[in-house]
Amino acid sequence: MRPGDWVVELGAGLGHLTRALAATGAHVVAVERDRELVPILRAELPDADVAEADAKSFDLRGVAARAGQRVVVCGNLPYHLSSPILFHLLDQREAVRRAVLLLQREVAERIAACPGGRDYGLLSVLLQHVAEPKLELTVPRHAFTPPPEVESAALVLEFLDGPRAEVRDEARFRALVKAAFSHRRKTLWNAVRSMPGAREALKKTGIDPRRRGETLTVEEFASLERAL
Repeated sequence: MRPGDWVVELGAGLGHLTRALAATGAHVVAVERDRELVPILRAELPDADVAEADAKSFDLRGVAARAGQRVVVCGNLPYHLSSPILFHLLDQREAVRRAVLLLQREVAERIAACPGGRDYGLLSVLLQHVAEPKLELTVPRHAFTPPPEVESAALVLEFLDGPRAEVRDEARFRALVKAAFSHRRKTLWNAVRSMPGAREALKKTGIDPRRRGETLTVEEFASLERAL
């Protein structure tokens, strides 16, 4: 973090991370939905902008417009909310330069997974299509009080200036990837056959319909979507 950066913290809580972020000289926007915590944060952190809002729908584009730059997103994400927040970041990715997130280790490993492995799935493809993920460190259970039942991991997402591969229709791309991973034991053809133009698209791209979805690269999914 550098002075002059604009940082959006999702889920400020009691403000421990907020204080550390503000000390870097960055402009901090702390997002917290708990209305009892918001006035405390505002009183104790006068140098931060505290927004009473839901992290799953917070207007990152609006902050980026105010800042005149893409923002850095930070947060210790609640395990049960990590997926909807990640999809929200996907939807507003043009406003985000980097995301530094503490997640359940299993989720972080899935996002960074390579094709062919059991961890590779929907979030892997969608996020790697627009960002470069990197697992920075693992955080053991005993680092928290009370300790959770699972380990955590710090994940950095460096958002690209544009998608890794061109797609014609973002919604169709997501639907295609979701279908390919909805039944992992199915062949690619059996998983996507209900999509209009699937047979012709597989022929056009030369992708073997007997393959399984978890073997396709991001670029192959994109080429298949373009051919639909």
